[in-house]
Amino acid sequence: MTDNGMLKVAMPKGRIYKQASKLFREAGLPIPEDFDDSRRLIVPVPEANMEFILAKPVDVPTYVEYGVADIGVVGKDVLMEENKDVYELLDLGIAKCRMSVIGLPGWKPVIHPRVATKYPNVASQYFRERGQQVEVIKLNGSIELAPLIGLADRIVDMVETGQTLKENGLVEMETMFAVTSRLIANRVSYRLKNAQIQELCDRIGRHVPARS
Repeated sequence: MTDNGMLKVAMPKGRIYKQASKLFREAGLPIPEDFDDSRRLIVPVPEANMEFILAKPVDVPTYVEYGVADIGVVGKDVLMEENKDVYELLDLGIAKCRMSVIGLPGWKPVIHPRVATKYPNVASQYFRERGQQVEVIKLNGSIELAPLIGLADRIVDMVETGQTLKENGLVEMETMFAVTSRLIANRVSYRLKNAQIQELCDRIGRHVPARS
């Protein structure tokens, strides 16, 4: 657990990272312009009394839950899949996409269908709540391959523009839920550093993109 006055922030690398750092700058936080291109894993910003920990998106909730980071930025998809014991403070309104059920055109229900996904917990709960029995297969990449090679009947995956699906002859069959990035906090940090965290939420909240 962090025990000094510096606020430690777990930030995901990649698309969310770039959008979140832009949002933080718009909120008046003095994040260096070369922050996005840094290869460092820990980036101190002493003038803001903050330190950024750059991590894989899926690891951000773990860092926050265990207190090595006070707060973090993470997609709602990761939060739902990982189900960590953290506070969800703010919908940042960035990295907008959706979780969908995807398959080949003309797909028809089969007995004991298989669904491939990076999100087995999310997928299992979704189909269970609808009374559908499916076999969920966890994959870590190239989920679109599964229906093309006969590994699975359908997939559950994130969709932003849908271009990758079109290029591979796949279609969205059901939209499960919308996804944006969230600001989360460690439960102890939120109590001990409440003033710092609340001030940050207020500043960022004034610059959150409007929901479309």
